[in-house]
Amino acid sequence: MKPIRCSHHAKMQMVLRGATEEEVTTTVKEGRWEAARLGKTKSKYQVGFNKISLLNQKFYKYKTVEAIFADEPNEIVVITVKVYYSNEEVKP
Repeated sequence: MKPIRCSHHAKMQMVLRGATEEEVTTTVKEGRWEAARLGKTKSKYQVGFNKISLLNQKFYKYKTVEAIFADEPNEIVVITVKVYYSNEEVKP
């Protein structure tokens, strides 16, 4: 697989939304790729969370990380990251 690089914007969104770079890398590598807007690609991957979210102080069992990225010839560039918290497991 090509190297994965996170843009400055993606890194800022990871901090604001509660994702780690490791989770984003796993999302790109393990998640199912789908077409996104403007010729980009997106991938989602759910991980166990079992914690209280720092965003709203509620307990969640799961966290789904969504990475939106450009599949460039020599690398994958993550453009932005979204995070969804839930108590329901998503079936692959």
